Amino acid sequence: MSGWAARVLLLRRCPRKNLLESAASRRPALAFPIKLMSTTAVYFVASPLHYLAAKCIANRFEAGARQVLVWYSPGLQSVIVPDEWDACAYMPWPRFEPLPGRFGRHRRLRENVRVIGDLVGRCDRLVIHSSVFDTEAINYFLHALPRSSGARETHARILPDGTLNISRYPLNVWKRIAQHVRRLRRLVAPELVYQPFAGDRIGSDADFVDRIYVLPGLPNQYPPAKVVTLPPLVEPRAATQAREHKRALVIGQPLVGCGLMAAADLDAVTQEIHDWLVAQGITDVDYKAHPKDPNQELRHAEYHLIEPAGALEAWLAATPYDAVVSVHSSALLSARQIYPASVEVVAFGWDRVRFKSADERRGMEQAFLACGIHIQ
Repeated sequence: MSGWAARVLLLRRCPRKNLLESAASRRPALAFPIKLMSTTAVYFVASPLHYLAAKCIANRFEAGARQVLVWYSPGLQSVIVPDEWDACAYMPWPRFEPLPGRFGRHRRLRENVRVIGDLVGRCDRLVIHSSVFDTEAINYFLHALPRSSGARETHARILPDGTLNISRYPLNVWKRIAQHVRRLRRLVAPELVYQPFAGDRIGSDADFVDRIYVLPGLPNQYPPAKVVTLPPLVEPRAATQAREHKRALVIGQPLVGCGLMAAADLDAVTQEIHDWLVAQGITDVDYKAHPKDPNQELRHAEYHLIEPAGALEAWLAATPYDAVVSVHSSALLSARQIYPASVEVVAFGWDRVRFKSADERRGMEQAFLACGIHIQ
């Protein structure tokens, strides 16, 4: 029998496993161990919603990676649980917290790049998450972090931002010019290299963005190939507990503070919400202020102010209510996903809101109605 025929007969008679084991036993041992590719996932967050989304992504999509959280909104500190992250730190926003002295904003940018670079450390694969990539306080990290970490592979991904993801916000010609002006910083600070892009200002059309996380049930206009829908950010309740008195939550928004409503209209909507709650037989009312609203808009004198230690969505999941109301807060969407149909989730005052465009209102209205939110 020829040597070739003998080998064929051996393949037919011997199980594949035995052949592989035999081959492995003859293979010389490696002179050095195989090093697995290390991954670090970085999350830039500014709201409780961003924080919950980052936790969800860390557990579901980046499990096994080193998890680094960077928050840049001072009011978010009460929500942060440091033990849930491998590293975390507060990053001062250069525009609002520049360093003392001349060129304080520029020096703050450089310091942030250095401090966050040290926090991230070394890795082979780097995944950067942010709700927006247009702002220079975040954009410079697209260049700086891969260089400081030595990453051979880098991904940029967008965190969900509630109702802001329903519409697109194209960069106008002046914002495009501003992007190129920011590139001049590298002349005096080589680490500050801005990555310009066109299209939507959050970066959904940018070549460097390969994934856009969105909330379940919300429509969007992003490239379908990039979109990934997150699971519910908190566990929904099966039913509310029986109570002697009906209870409601009013969620505050900085409407006048953000130029979305006139002061007289705010007063009218605040009273409208109060009157509706009374008509429903609800007199036990909690009020949650927006973290960026020191004036506590939409609060009535009879409401009880609550200050949850964690994210509002986590509070909702643990607290039974018979009604949750606001104007067009994205927390209404979370409430609708958490509570059963017997709990009323209602939006007020849309006829008084200064929407940026008719398309924005139309898209938001479609999303709210599709999720089962009643627009009063």
